[in-house]
Amino acid sequence: MSRSRPVELVIPAIDVTSALIPLGLRRDGTMQVPPKGFPAGWYTGAPTPGERGPAIIVGHVDWAGRAGVFAQLRQVVPGDAIDVGRADGTVAHFRTIAVRSFDKDAFPTGLVYGNLDRAALRLITCGGSFDRRRHSYRDNVIVFADLAALSPTP
Repeated sequence: MSRSRPVELVIPAIDVTSALIPLGLRRDGTMQVPPKGFPAGWYTGAPTPGERGPAIIVGHVDWAGRAGVFAQLRQVVPGDAIDVGRADGTVAHFRTIAVRSFDKDAFPTGLVYGNLDRAALRLITCGGSFDRRRHSYRDNVIVFADLAALSPTP
């Protein structure tokens, strides 16, 4: 598929429907995160959903004491559908192949951002226990999904 800005994320298994905002890099070279608990954001430095390679969508598990857009992401299981509406009027339909947690100090950069010979999607949020000293969760929950189909927007 050609490049097209993602505009909406739908994960029926966890009742998520979210607009998507563009995210780039911070001055220190790390990826920006959404400024609030909603909506989720897509990383503009990666392929868009449906293009060859891993598209990246991130969201908060919680924000300011409330559930964030990806509060239930760890409950997604292999086989679950993930749909991404695109600005060109198409919907990229993905199927979850794995859900894994990684210590933030051992983030699997190659697995998440590495080149692929197919269209894929990575959903990322925080997880594990909360480190009060660092004001951060200790882990990242990552959903790995592959493109299953493409259709016009209903």
